Amino acid sequence: MAAVTLIGSTAQAQKARLNPLVELLSQNKPAFGVYAPANPRAGRGGRAGAPTADVAPTPPTKTPQQLAQDAVAYKGADYIFDGSMEGNFDAGYTRFVDFMKGMDEAGAVDKKSGRQHHTLAVKTHKIHENVPLAQERIAKQLNLGVGTVVFVEVESADEVKAGLAAMRPKSKGGLRPDDVGGAPAFWGLSEKDYKDKADVWPLNPNGELVNFTIVESKPGLAKLDEIASVKGIGVLFPGAGTLRQVFTDTTGGERKFNAEAWEAAIQQVLAACKKYKVPCGYPANNSTEMETRMKQGFSVFISGWGDPGFQAIETGKKLGRR
Repeated sequence: MAAVTLIGSTAQAQKARLNPLVELLSQNKPAFGVYAPANPRAGRGGRAGAPTADVAPTPPTKTPQQLAQDAVAYKGADYIFDGSMEGNFDAGYTRFVDFMKGMDEAGAVDKKSGRQHHTLAVKTHKIHENVPLAQERIAKQLNLGVGTVVFVEVESADEVKAGLAAMRPKSKGGLRPDDVGGAPAFWGLSEKDYKDKADVWPLNPNGELVNFTIVESKPGLAKLDEIASVKGIGVLFPGAGTLRQVFTDTTGGERKFNAEAWEAAIQQVLAACKKYKVPCGYPANNSTEMETRMKQGFSVFISGWGDPGFQAIETGKKLGRR
């Protein structure tokens, strides 16, 4: 009997996933992420400068390591989402290096098992602007220990394929260099074991890396069918915030938001997800939004850092019976 128990335990251990996102997606369970905590920007909630009677003073600035400690201390999310490298990649990357050091020090990964308590999902810069440079940047992000790379403003299937190739090792037909940087140490694995695991799921059923693809423009929506059909997309998102601007007309100096067209675009992405059986994501920032989108069929969520976002995640977990 003892031998049977041991064999069963070994088999179960072999099936355990290191990346919680892979585990949840492979089991068709909802997943919930939260934006990485950040220092408040000057002017939010009031003008910058000396506080007045009706403007609260800005909280003390935290270091990237302190922000990472805050992120790891929050146990409600399945992943931490960082968008700092979408714009100025180099500046965002420099700050993110320190943040990842803090995540490592705070215990984001169980070094004995390689299980990630807080896996990282990061936006990368627009691929279509410079494909070789984008592929180089994706490799740099993965070399820090990132588990999910997010492609933004996607407007063609070729962009997705180029990004996926950058995530995949050469041994699997990809373009990622053999030098994997500090990723193995962050994951708590040997370089050999890391290289065995660091491939894109579900292209490789045993892979531990995930791709998010975001469609957030009219050209992207026009080619949505071909984009959604690309094998290897882990989650497909409508870029709800950006699409809100896309469907806002500022002609004549007056802003007119076309809510119906905006919602139609979101539903278009959801329909493509269902057609190609790809999990669909959405940025739900409050409990009402979370409930509405879950009922529609969205299953992967990003919420803001803070009480409204935390409450949205709590609501989502209850609805998803997690």
